[in-house]
Amino acid sequence: MSLIVQGVDVFVSDTGQGEPILFLHGNPDSAEVWSGVIARLQDRFRCIAIDLPGFGRSKAPDDFDYSVENLGRFVNGVLEGLGIDGPIHLVAHDFGGAFATSFAIAHPDRIRRLVVINHMFYIADYKWHFWARIWRTPLIGELSMRTMTWPTFRWSLRLGSKRLSDEQIRHAWGFFTPTVRRNVLKLYRAVGPAEFKAWEPRMRVATAKIPTLVMWGLHDPYIPAWIAQRFGTTQVASFQESGHWAPAEVPELVSAELLKFLRP
Repeated sequence: MSLIVQGVDVFVSDTGQGEPILFLHGNPDSAEVWSGVIARLQDRFRCIAIDLPGFGRSKAPDDFDYSVENLGRFVNGVLEGLGIDGPIHLVAHDFGGAFATSFAIAHPDRIRRLVVINHMFYIADYKWHFWARIWRTPLIGELSMRTMTWPTFRWSLRLGSKRLSDEQIRHAWGFFTPTVRRNVLKLYRAVGPAEFKAWEPRMRVATAKIPTLVMWGLHDPYIPAWIAQRFGTTQVASFQESGHWAPAEVPELVSAELLKFLRP
């Protein structure tokens, strides 16, 4: 199914019954990154996964606002479009965590439990990884996207998560169109050091109010594991078996931790 939110034709996967969970993917993914997790949870929860604006099948207007404030407003619009006005569980990976935590800051009463997986949410002293620095740089970022090939793309994802299959990587590559590449640049350029410094305290206020679980694939070359301790929660689950893309690499472990946390 699809929804129109802020001019975005949002792809929505909606399966199962029970308390709703909204799953938010990161870069360069789509809702499919959650397929292994959802398969294990849909008999107990209503599992909703979307393609983020400008990613996967969710076509976004050229002027879509990727500012931190608007990421949360976009999530709110999705929930309104789905007719969900009660509290939800919110599970997010990578840049999906920016959408999730922005929404959590604005609407802490709308979240039952929050889960973030390998995401830096504007930690003030986080140093951008190599590709992020490239993408944030005008002209160089455009050149890198224009010249990105399948071998480079495959190498970058496999570097982040050695257990990703070629099938999983090819699926992501299939969605990595010129339009999506431009949107990656817009997303990474919408924030900078000043935003990092301003948003970290607000994030900690939100996670002090909302039961929050952080999951971390420890073999992540892009976001260091020490950031898992910076979300203002003592509930951290670490995976020795995984790198950056834990939901795709070890869905059975991610699902088990979610079940423990969402149904204590």
